[in-house]
Amino acid sequence: MAAELLIPHRTPMRLVDTLLSVHEGCGVTESVLPRTSMMADGDGRLDDVAFMEMIAQSYAAMKGYMDLVEGKSAGEGFLVGVRRLEITGRAYAGDRLLTSIRTGTTFGGFAVVEGSVTRGDETVASGIIKLWLAEDGR
Repeated sequence: MAAELLIPHRTPMRLVDTLLSVHEGCGVTESVLPRTSMMADGDGRLDDVAFMEMIAQSYAAMKGYMDLVEGKSAGEGFLVGVRRLEITGRAYAGDRLLTSIRTGTTFGGFAVVEGSVTRGDETVASGIIKLWLAEDGR
């Protein structure tokens, strides 16, 4: 499903293109950033912050899909923390990147999410993020 139907982010800030799968708190998304992306330098190399944002937007897409299935409108969420973001490779505009996420814990309007970004067989980034889910925290 197109991520633009599930998350509030719009171009140029939307980094996730497609939600590929959702199963029991886990999801996979696909991203192919254009050469003109604000997250790429003049050589097309993606900035490290793009990986953190891909993990967050992938969770937003999964959560938006789950809300849709439950007949609710997509809620808002905000990235409030990052732990152990490890950059282990490089990615460039035009690369097909898959982001895999797993919901760790949800508590009092917060979610802790583990994620990794891969290009082919190579993991280029992984980490844990914390999100505040506005609709759950009201």
